[in-house]
Order: sequence, then structure tokens, then C-alpha cells
Amino acid sequence: MLSFFNRYATPFITGLFVISLVTGIALFFHVGPDGFREMHEILSLVLILPFVLHLWKNWRPFMAYFKHAPMAIALVLSLVMSVPFLMGGQEAGGGDRAAMFGLIRQVTGATAAEVAPLLHATEADVTAAFDAAGIPLVPGQTLAEAATAAGKSDAELASLIVSIRKN
Repeated sequence: MLSFFNRYATPFITGLFVISLVTGIALFFHVGPDGFREMHEILSLVLILPFVLHLWKNWRPFMAYFKHAPMAIALVLSLVMSVPFLMGGQEAGGGDRAAMFGLIRQVTGATAAEVAPLLHATEADVTAAFDAAGIPLVPGQTLAEAATAAGKSDAELASLIVSIRKN
């Protein structure tokens, strides 16, 4: 069993790192399928095991890095780069990103009848706007379900909802 781990730790680190890299870039640019977020989070956790096995296998060479300045410099700079992300948990625009996405999920997970009052519109206004955008709404269907069935992206759905608001 130990031979298996010794042989596969580095290849698994490589494969899982590539997945983490690709999904992380996609998440940063808000592209890719919905499954990327969960894939990124779960497989990044799975990456811990081969990383620990790799460290165990290469403990002596790894410890040698601590005898020279580059390791200390890299660790300190990594820590310094992480601090701004922890300061207040706020985006530049002043909102908590997780809360904003939660609100968007709640709105898009509602029906036309449920969302209409938020938009100062009627259910008929919402349904008409969706029909005009090529997204037929079935009574009781959520806005997200209708948009997905019509092949529309989350961004298109959000833009449509915002455009419906009546004053």
C-alpha cells in the first residue's frame, strides 16, 4: 500500500492541481458550468491527502528549503497577500459577495407571482417580459428553471429581471 502512495502522490497532486487551477480561473472570471464551484471546493479538499503523502515521502528535501531565505520570503509574502481578503470580507463595492449571490438565488428560485411585487410589477408584466425574451414561463415554475429550459445564462436571467422593475 505504501508503494502505491509513493508512486501516485505526485501524479495525483498534479492532476488535482490542474483541476483546481482551471476551475479557480473559471470561477474568477464567472464562466463555466455551475458544477465548477463544488468541483473546485471538494477536489481542493481531496488534494490535501496526496499533498500530505508527498510531503511525507519528501520530508528531508522539504525541510532543507527552510534553511534558505526563499522559503521564508515566499511564506511571508503569501501571508501578506492573503490579509486584504480577510479585512472585513467586503468587496470594493461594499457588499458581501456570498450574501449577494444568496439573494440572487432566492430571487431566481422564485416564481413570477412571488417576484412581481419586488419589481413593483404584476405577474403578467413578469410573464410578458420573459415571453418577449424567449423564456416561456409555466405557472408555478421558477424563473431559474424557465431560463435553464430556454438555454439562457444566469447573467441573461439577471439582466432580464432587472429590466422588468417598474417605478
